[in-house]
Amino acid sequence: MPVQEKHRFDERRLASFMAEHVAGFTAPATVEQFKGGQSNPTYRLTDGAGRRYVLRRKPPGKLLPSAHAVDREFRVISALNRTDVPTPRAYALCEDDSVVGTAFYIMEFCDGRVLWDPLLPEVPKEGRLAIYRAKFDVLARLHAVDYAGLGLADFGRPGSYVARQISRWGKQYKASETEAIEAMDRLLEWLPAHLPQNDETVLVHGDYRLDNMVFHPSEPRVLGVIDWEISTLGDPLAELSYLCMLWRTPKDWGGLHGHDLDALGLPTEQEMVAYYCSLSKRAVPAPALWEFYMAYNLFRVSCIRQGVYARALDGTASNMRAAESGKLVRPAAELAWQLVDRIAGAAR
Repeated sequence: MPVQEKHRFDERRLASFMAEHVAGFTAPATVEQFKGGQSNPTYRLTDGAGRRYVLRRKPPGKLLPSAHAVDREFRVISALNRTDVPTPRAYALCEDDSVVGTAFYIMEFCDGRVLWDPLLPEVPKEGRLAIYRAKFDVLARLHAVDYAGLGLADFGRPGSYVARQISRWGKQYKASETEAIEAMDRLLEWLPAHLPQNDETVLVHGDYRLDNMVFHPSEPRVLGVIDWEISTLGDPLAELSYLCMLWRTPKDWGGLHGHDLDALGLPTEQEMVAYYCSLSKRAVPAPALWEFYMAYNLFRVSCIRQGVYARALDGTASNMRAAESGKLVRPAAELAWQLVDRIAGAAR
């Protein structure tokens, strides 16, 4: 879409920066804005020779100190460019606010497909399994990366990832609470008391899902994983279960639960967990452990939705549909507590 008025900047200054820092760039730069990328405004740039690039920048205005860390995104993408994890090529980081008004970076434009619907209606039935396998294959590759060898040993805190996440999101939930939800109160008490013993640390994307990757225009191949804003060092099972939450959430949440997967040519949750574990040479998680991670992720999603809903009520949310998030806080928490009940029942 055309650049929003609040996100406009001096295109000539940008072209001067790119001419100096991006090899092969030919002035001038034509600028368009992507409709997504609400957290960090994102633009498609086309140079005078028709080459295309992507610019991601911090939004204008007063920001929290650690938010919108485009420098972290640039750092992790640059590091992963040296691995077999498909990421757009990182070209240049600019922390000089005088160029476009805020810090930004330039990366490769991956010319492919973003698949928004997990049912994959635009893919023939016989080609859908390959798309799912590609998604899990790239996740296994990411979790196999030697992050210390890439200079990312300080990219997060090793160990205790799930404990820290539960504490962080629980505090944010209580700070934005708008009604009492019994299931959430129970989860806030139960989850920290039943943390898993495993404490493996890998590089995690943080929001690894289908629409954060660009697929080849015609092949079941990922050209680039995008939106690394909340990447860090974390727990591989936490990220795997986040991706697999799709199978637990109902149709009206955009999930796969309730669909005839076989008729659609889509795999089951168990098949994809086993596939990931075979690729990553990890043991398939024991049922109680796996259900803990599922409950944890549903809890996390409830906390995030509550925060978005609270911002909608006070008028600061950027998403026009933010108020809709409030409707899903309770159902997600109750689904999480049902899983906890299942774990407890199996242990009795």
